[in-house]
Amino acid sequence: MKDFRDLKVWEKSHRLTLTIYEVTKDFPKDERFGLTSQLRRAAAAIPANIAEGCGRRGNGELHRFLQIAAGSASEVEYHCLLAKDLGFLTDKQYETLQMLVVEIKEDASCAY
Repeated sequence: MKDFRDLKVWEKSHRLTLTIYEVTKDFPKDERFGLTSQLRRAAAAIPANIAEGCGRRGNGELHRFLQIAAGSASEVEYHCLLAKDLGFLTDKQYETLQMLVVEIKEDASCAY
């Protein structure tokens, strides 16, 4: 078993999740149970799956959970694009989030 806190990909995904929580505070209130909730859940799933994979036995399990985390990162990527197109995110916020998501997806592919 590995300590998930030692993985850079976990650290980046945790930072992404904190950032998502921060920017979604300003989303419209009527999106609280829609896009806000969906985006937060998808973002939190990334580091949670990495942590779960680290708690499993063997590298095969870790690899599988890293793939799941990468899938959640793609979901976050789309939801951020949607939020930008709906005017909920500024271009700068979107670019920052996009850059983090791309790094996480690349790191998840290489962390194994």
